[in-house]
Amino acid sequence: MSRLVIRGRNKLKGEVTVGGSKNSSVALVPAALLADGTGVIDNLPMIRDVRVFAQILSDLGAVVSVEGNSMAIAPNGFSSHVAPYDLVKKLRASYYLMGVLLAKFGRAEVGLPGGCDIGPRPIDQHIKGFKALGAQASVQGGVVKLYAEKLVGAPMYLDIPSVGATINIMLAASRAEGTTTIENAAKEPHVVDLANFLNAMGARVLGAGTDVVRIRGVSKMNSANHSVIPDDMEAATFMMAAVATAGDVLVRNVITKHLEPITAKLKEAGATITENGDYIRVQGPDRPRPINVKTLPYPGFPTDAQQPLVSVLSRADGVSVVQESMYDNRLGYVSELVKMGAQIKVEGRSAIIEGVPRLVGAPVKVHDLRAGASLVIAGLSADGVTEVNGMEIVQRGYEMIPEKLKGLGADVTLECE
Repeated sequence: MSRLVIRGRNKLKGEVTVGGSKNSSVALVPAALLADGTGVIDNLPMIRDVRVFAQILSDLGAVVSVEGNSMAIAPNGFSSHVAPYDLVKKLRASYYLMGVLLAKFGRAEVGLPGGCDIGPRPIDQHIKGFKALGAQASVQGGVVKLYAEKLVGAPMYLDIPSVGATINIMLAASRAEGTTTIENAAKEPHVVDLANFLNAMGARVLGAGTDVVRIRGVSKMNSANHSVIPDDMEAATFMMAAVATAGDVLVRNVITKHLEPITAKLKEAGATITENGDYIRVQGPDRPRPINVKTLPYPGFPTDAQQPLVSVLSRADGVSVVQESMYDNRLGYVSELVKMGAQIKVEGRSAIIEGVPRLVGAPVKVHDLRAGASLVIAGLSADGVTEVNGMEIVQRGYEMIPEKLKGLGADVTLECE
């Protein structure tokens, strides 16, 4: 276990460069297995989830090599449709192997997803899509087993705009016969990023980024090179850290369009935000203004940004209400913020936050990735010393976060046991 020791109340100032998107990377890496040659993915964040996926691909028989933030994936020796159970349990996005293996071999055996404990994450919409394509599905001993003599494109409607289901169906349908139409599809930026990669490999994906995605299946896909889009949630985290510490931070390598819901809410909370090309500058007020927020699918306010925002609002000058509409247990971290003096009451999926003038450092524990980012932000803004225990969970999604914080003037030390 590792912990981040934070000596707070330093205003973050300077520049920070955002890495590649975690949410894109964990879809792009397995997607490379669909090609018949060696593909290269650049601007990958070398975080734990990506490294675990690289090990999974190696165990399946692919040859994976990493140099800096680039990964070359040669799937020619890839022959197994059974994913290694012990590795699959380490990350949520392992379920993308279902679509890839089904497309490649007509069968797949993949353990139910692991990752952060933020409430039930059913894969019923994934299974619904696979069945519409002609697959049989069962769950035995915690393993999803899929089989299809052949996959045939079909129309389908998702009950909710699930990112995971949209991506998984895109992966499977890319090698199916005929055309697949996904209605009520997710529109997140990483869905578009995956579509661009699949198209570069020879697939025919149309409409990604809208609520109707069409995939015309192909019998063969070639290798391609692709650069991962910037991580909007990493950018959002540094933006919120700037607001929480009354800092002045310029965040480089961003796509400002992807950050519009974050930017709008931080401006409402009193931040001064300047956008220019591929960077965004955030100047925080002495104390944020209270605001109300409800998480929604893209282009609404993202659930992944909810937890960091609550830390910002815990010091607001008034009462804020944050509604979590995506996951049942995503407010479980609030008890850790309360240890630091935050005045927050949870009612169902809503957090009622009565802002306090200051937080006080305390030992706290990380239970999931974005909650960990929330605790780091709280520690940066708090008086005294905060020990954030379980930083290895935060490092699943943030590359070199201690170093980047130090570059902005934060007094942080990463300690490993």
